[in-house]
Amino acid sequence: MNNFASYLRNKKKFLILGCGFTGSFFAKTIKKFGYTALTSSRSENKDPNSFVFNSEKGIVPNEKIFDGVTHILSCIPPDKNGNDPVLESLKNKLQSLSLEWVGYLSTTGVYGNTKGDWVSEIDKPNPFQKRSHKRLHCEKEWIKSDLPVQIFRLPGIYGPGRSTFEAIRNQKIRIISKKDQVFSRIHVADITNAIIYLLQNKDSLKFHQIINIADDEPCAQIEVIQYCYDLLGLKMPKPILFEDAKKDLSPIAQSFWMENRRVSNNLLCETLGYKLIYKNYKTGLKNCFLNS
Repeated sequence: MNNFASYLRNKKKFLILGCGFTGSFFAKTIKKFGYTALTSSRSENKDPNSFVFNSEKGIVPNEKIFDGVTHILSCIPPDKNGNDPVLESLKNKLQSLSLEWVGYLSTTGVYGNTKGDWVSEIDKPNPFQKRSHKRLHCEKEWIKSDLPVQIFRLPGIYGPGRSTFEAIRNQKIRIISKKDQVFSRIHVADITNAIIYLLQNKDSLKFHQIINIADDEPCAQIEVIQYCYDLLGLKMPKPILFEDAKKDLSPIAQSFWMENRRVSNNLLCETLGYKLIYKNYKTGLKNCFLNS
């Protein structure tokens, strides 16, 4: 990682667009290398390293923000029409910069439903949900932009402050059982560190435009919930069968249960050599437990 600190000091400047859970974690991590990352916010705040970008209101960053920018990470989802808000507002500006790299955070939802089979980057996307169609459209827009873009497809994201523990503590947990259903997931630290690893080794690794970032062990949601209850020293309530629970779920909650796939990380971990910090939900949730 020390190489990366010197890589950053070599006049690299990051703009992180969309500073939610993952964008904030990424910014915080690269700041630990003694580097300042500028992060976007939809409205003014007191953070001196924050700037306002609100595409819905037509508010774009002022020119000064872009001075010397070499790297962009976009974490902003599609707008309601399925277009990419960053490209809609800033494409010409970004194309005028001397960018070395642009990262776009997408979703493994673009693969659709594989009935539990493994999917990798060589599989043709087959989105099932409307939101996944929008994501795929945005991926294509980024690729067509001629910017040096790398797309990261992410499954369920969790980390300290955003995990099953919070749902249990807030009593918002639904314990649903559905036969043979699995989900893939990734700890937020591995998203950040995988991207840093790829940047750090950019000159020695073959460039891949689309990369999955997922852990080694897709599994049933109920396994994860049981593990959290065990760590908390609590008894897990009796699960409800999905068919019985379905009527009480919101359309978006229902939609998550309509797809079943295992996301392969072979390209990232085997071909490109990234070593996961949290290989499975157990190591990742232990980290959340200790930091919650």
